[in-house]
Amino acid sequence: MKAVGILQVGDPILAAVATPFDLPAEADQARAVVAALFAALQRVRELHVFAKGVGLAAPQIGIGRAAAIVIPPDPDADDAIVLLNPRIISACAETAEQYEGCLSFFDVRGLVPRPLTLEVEHTTLDGQTKTTAFPYGLARLVAHEIDHLAGRLYTSRMREGVKPLPVEEYRGIGQPWKRS
Repeated sequence: MKAVGILQVGDPILAAVATPFDLPAEADQARAVVAALFAALQRVRELHVFAKGVGLAAPQIGIGRAAAIVIPPDPDADDAIVLLNPRIISACAETAEQYEGCLSFFDVRGLVPRPLTLEVEHTTLDGQTKTTAFPYGLARLVAHEIDHLAGRLYTSRMREGVKPLPVEEYRGIGQPWKRS
């Protein structure tokens, strides 16, 4: 993934909190970051098929701004989720522990507990605040990208004593995300 412009674990920007946009004043900057994210995701998707969906946060391409994109599994052309200044405002107490991967260290997968549903507040380019509910697999993808904007990697959410698996071992046990 490094070859297509995705920063790898250890890069300091991945551990930094992303700067929110002042919208609508910075709408042009936000559009440019979103365009760069889509371009990077296009390069990534030319290398790998993501059956569970895929996401990318601006810090992963070297931009320390609060923007992320999530592409759901089997998306239609209009299904990309653009998140500007997202923050989780509620999460259900029920969680599921599923394997996740990350473009910033693509050679391992880790078991990560995540809430089954999330409500996320985010900003539109015109400065309006919006709240969106995300269920199941989408909640997992969105939470993963919001973690990137907070300078967190999924490994920090794994239970104590649980270690990431090399992707070769995961291939034999990986399953589609499910409710529980």
